[in-house]
Amino acid sequence: MLVYVLIGIVSYLIGSISFSVIISKKMAGFDVREKGSKNAGSTNVLRTVGKKAAAITLVCDILKGVIAILIAFIVGKIAKDINPALLVQIAAICVVVGHTFPIFFKFKGGKGVATSLGIILLLNWQIGLICLVFALILMILTRMVSLGSISAAILFPVLTIFITENYLVPGNYIVFGILLAAFVVYNHRANVKRILTGTENKLSFKKENN
Repeated sequence: MLVYVLIGIVSYLIGSISFSVIISKKMAGFDVREKGSKNAGSTNVLRTVGKKAAAITLVCDILKGVIAILIAFIVGKIAKDINPALLVQIAAICVVVGHTFPIFFKFKGGKGVATSLGIILLLNWQIGLICLVFALILMILTRMVSLGSISAAILFPVLTIFITENYLVPGNYIVFGILLAAFVVYNHRANVKRILTGTENKLSFKKENN
């Protein structure tokens, strides 16, 4: 039990490193949560700071998920009397929770999409690539990052039902997939309302001056 708790705490702390805030302050002199959509994510960094800052933020947020899972994977290989699949699932959920509610940044973070992408790509590269391509196609067609993100999150647990190979740690990921998808969709609840009313922001590569 102690191993599960420790991995959960470590993963949460990793997730709590809000690169969007750090990078926006370093490169633009302001907290990205004070501009644009007020969200601490790479899309808002793109809109308010620029492409370079957004790319760095995106990569760092993806790596948070990767690092948390790798730590859990290594511990799962070493520790005795634990369920390795459950361990990586706990790490995955906790790192996304940390990204959304970062203890180092007043519990006001991002929506967990990039971090979830890193998790899924490492857990099962096949499912990860399908979700990524699916999201990108929707984003290109609609220019709505939120729609692509929400749709890919919902697709993830569906794919875990049909794809049973290529997992980093073999196990049942259906319940985990549902929980992760539900959390990501919940974080996008305001976006869902805007999508339904036709007022959702469209992706633009021009930096906003607000």
